[in-house]
Amino acid sequence: MGVIVGTIARMLLLRSDYRIYPSHPHGNVIHISLGFIAAFLGAVAVPAILAEEYTAVTFLSLAAQQFREIRNMERETLNNLEDAELVPRGNEYIEGIAQVFEARNYLVMGASLITSTVAILTSYLWLGLLLGAIVLKLSYRFMRGKRVGELADVYHGEISFDGSILYVNDILMVNVGRSETRNTIKDRAFGLIIEPKDDNARATLANAGQRSAILHDVATMLGIYKDVNTEEFSPTIRRQLSTGKLAMVIIPLEGNEEYLIEAVEYVPILESALRYPLKSRPGHKAHHKKRK
Repeated sequence: MGVIVGTIARMLLLRSDYRIYPSHPHGNVIHISLGFIAAFLGAVAVPAILAEEYTAVTFLSLAAQQFREIRNMERETLNNLEDAELVPRGNEYIEGIAQVFEARNYLVMGASLITSTVAILTSYLWLGLLLGAIVLKLSYRFMRGKRVGELADVYHGEISFDGSILYVNDILMVNVGRSETRNTIKDRAFGLIIEPKDDNARATLANAGQRSAILHDVATMLGIYKDVNTEEFSPTIRRQLSTGKLAMVIIPLEGNEEYLIEAVEYVPILESALRYPLKSRPGHKAHHKKRK
């Protein structure tokens, strides 16, 4: 029962989204197999202890070491693929993905451990299955992080040129030298403003890795008007130093401004980018003084 619940948990947590990672079918086979191993180790831990087979429990520590290798494997794979991306993910996004894949195996082990423990100690298989189902639900909820739309308001920004300097509203973006490129941007590009809702959000969105993640995910969801030899059409995101607002320019292949705003709001917040300056005493005092 513990092995079944744990394996199902890994399959549910393995759903491929718009990023199509892990790849199908080979990437899925790898992670489902590892999930089965994690479920088996979690399920046999309590029976091994009850049978006083303490040597078997040491395999749990060996499994933890192997699961740490999963993070290294995912990091290496994504780094090798980075040069093939028209809009790179960035190192922080890659590290976040690798960390998630390691953590999911621990969740699987925990789900199978709880299921088998309850079933053995109470002698009620249905109770173990029930608690296993609850753990599955909690595991799925636990793995869902914050998104940009929860931390910021995203709305239209006006694209304009002052000579060769590109602006979104009053935020300076980049120097566009060629007139042909400027005309393409005027005709096809969209400008957006990402305004943080508070100082915590402002510090989080200031992270360069988070900004790279926004550009990569939006380009993945809506396509990008760019090729390997057209760097001038790369999407750009800049921060207004005085307010912390972000301005973004992108030329998507699909959709309109409404879809573009929805795509930005859907981008996940990286764990490594999260900042909470308002939880510190100086940050809290500075925030209230600014409001006064």
